[in-house]
Amino acid sequence: ICLATWPQDVGIIAMEIYFPSQYVDQAELEQFDGVSAGKYTVGLGQARMGFCSDREDINSLCLTVVQKLMERNCLSYDSVGRLEVGTETIIDKSKSVKTVIMQLFEDSGNTDVEGIDTTNACYGGTAALFNAVNWVESSSWDGRYALVVAGDIAVYATGSARPTGGAGAVAMLIGPNAPLAFDRGLRGTHMQHAYDFYKPDMVSEYPMVDGKLSIECYLSALDRCYAVYRNKIHAQWQREGLEKRFSLEDFGYIVFHSPYCKLVQKSLARLMLNDFLNHPNPNTETGCFSGLDAFREVKPEETYFDRDVEKAFMKASTDLFEKKTKSSLLVSNQNGNMYTPSVYGCLASVIAQCTPQQLAGQRIGVFSYGSGFAATLYSLRVTQDHTPDSGLDKLVSSLSDLKVRLDSRRKVSPANFTENLKLREETHHLASYIPQGSVEDLFPGTWYLTRVDDKYRREYARRPMDDDLPLEAGLINATAATEHIPSPAKKMPRIPSTTTSPEADSISNGGH
Repeated sequence: ICLATWPQDVGIIAMEIYFPSQYVDQAELEQFDGVSAGKYTVGLGQARMGFCSDREDINSLCLTVVQKLMERNCLSYDSVGRLEVGTETIIDKSKSVKTVIMQLFEDSGNTDVEGIDTTNACYGGTAALFNAVNWVESSSWDGRYALVVAGDIAVYATGSARPTGGAGAVAMLIGPNAPLAFDRGLRGTHMQHAYDFYKPDMVSEYPMVDGKLSIECYLSALDRCYAVYRNKIHAQWQREGLEKRFSLEDFGYIVFHSPYCKLVQKSLARLMLNDFLNHPNPNTETGCFSGLDAFREVKPEETYFDRDVEKAFMKASTDLFEKKTKSSLLVSNQNGNMYTPSVYGCLASVIAQCTPQQLAGQRIGVFSYGSGFAATLYSLRVTQDHTPDSGLDKLVSSLSDLKVRLDSRRKVSPANFTENLKLREETHHLASYIPQGSVEDLFPGTWYLTRVDDKYRREYARRPMDDDLPLEAGLINATAATEHIPSPAKKMPRIPSTTTSPEADSISNGGH
């Protein structure tokens, strides 16, 4: 079969993000915890932290974000052929979150939906996304969309890690002719064994964390992934007859997994250090490397906690940070670390704060990291088409209310926040439990836990979009909606199951 008949520009067609309706203010939390002013707000770069009451769990978060995406884009559930969930919030050691989401598909009659859950700390969402892209590019594709869901509730025991929590979910619709298309063959991956952050206690939501080791693992993975990515793009350019050197300037935007905002700023500085050390003859008299000649001989693996290197390159990368990364930190700063959806919340933040014209034609670098550890740096190419009603215009428009939604949340006191986490700690694993949290405080359209029965089976209802409807509205039929995004099969020919493509095979096996 001619390669032209394989799906082109596979990537992200639509996105939806969900975060809880309540937050705690980090400055107030500093006072409550008795720490120095600025420890969380300046030291970590965090302003607010979203959190869930006992009314929400990983299943309800994912139900909410999937139904919101389907409704906002007027999609029918029978247009989805693959659904995969990336999460590290495990409430059942056997039953997947994906199977719970299948309740939304019941009225459509569509049970032919591949995919289950994928888990490795904060990397699970990226693994699920790669699997979805690979499926669309493979001989298994049946012409329908793939749907990727990344969701988590990030909570910590009382102590220094607690202010780095958060909660939320992101859903992404994957298919061909996407406004955000994956750069083929450009993934730099690094995986290694370490106990930097892990969850061995099966009855606790809290992780074991080695903070210093985790930062070292994150930064070393960033170095390795950037080197692999750079080598791959150089090889690609050479095949195309281009003689140029890749640097951060080749990314229009770059987004990072964000445990806390200050680490992201340090990470961009880290990539500038990599550019500096890999440049054969950097200009240290003028330009971005001005005054950095003292660091020419440093070894990257010896600089993870070198304050002089960090300070010098954070200062040198200030303009790059403002231009390419700062806008990505809206959700992270205002809602905290969402684990698997974190980096995709950063991507949504960029899209929400840019116009289609600003985004068109840009290459967006994406660094995803999950402890234990697994990491990939890859890139997305934004379509050139920014005309009204184009795919890019619809994507930007769908996320344009992000800041308004963040500002519409309800602030609660640190004491209330602490009580909520105490309640979760005592009850999240119980059978025969009726949640105590208020349903009225949830955003309209939010799924919530109604009860856990004596056999640990969980039941859910949805707060209506219209407040006049009865509270226990349950499932709302979204399958009868008129399609607003056409099925990918209407644009692309289906792939015969007997056909193979060396190019597609090389893509679908990459990074696994």
